[in-house]
Amino acid sequence: MKIFETISLTTILQMLLAGVLIYLYLLLVTRLAGKRTFAKMTSLDFAITIAMGSILTDAVNKPESNFIPALVSVAILAILQLVFAKLLSSSKKVEKVVTNTPILLMDGARILEANMQKALVSKSDLMGKLREANVLNLKQVKAVVFETTGDISVLHTNENAPLDTIIMEGVQR
Repeated sequence: MKIFETISLTTILQMLLAGVLIYLYLLLVTRLAGKRTFAKMTSLDFAITIAMGSILTDAVNKPESNFIPALVSVAILAILQLVFAKLLSSSKKVEKVVTNTPILLMDGARILEANMQKALVSKSDLMGKLREANVLNLKQVKAVVFETTGDISVLHTNENAPLDTIIMEGVQR
């Protein structure tokens, strides 16, 4: 088993050129298709970003066989991402079918155990997120939401400011 393979100078130069061209290509794709192409807005966005990264890594590592197919594959994924983004932003029905619903994990200081089980979030995960958000007392918490991306948002304050209802719009209670 070879641990280290020798790589020719030509191969290194091909990889270097492929890396530079793919970098420029990503700039172009991002400008044409928009920032959402590589954003983590939904779990689908995240999966597409990972897929694009994998495709482009292969193109840099094996430019002689994967460069053009990688560019085409990324263009297809970017176009599909753009089409889905347009559909999601223009149709509530499509949004409901394609995206997950955010889930309320805490309503004020009250931990919603059933929702935590539904979201597969442990109490220790929740407490970790509260610590990250610098929550010192559960009374500071207005709401904790398990977002469609898998992130946990902590809405808290030391003041008695009410939580605007629009912020919680679409969150499963």
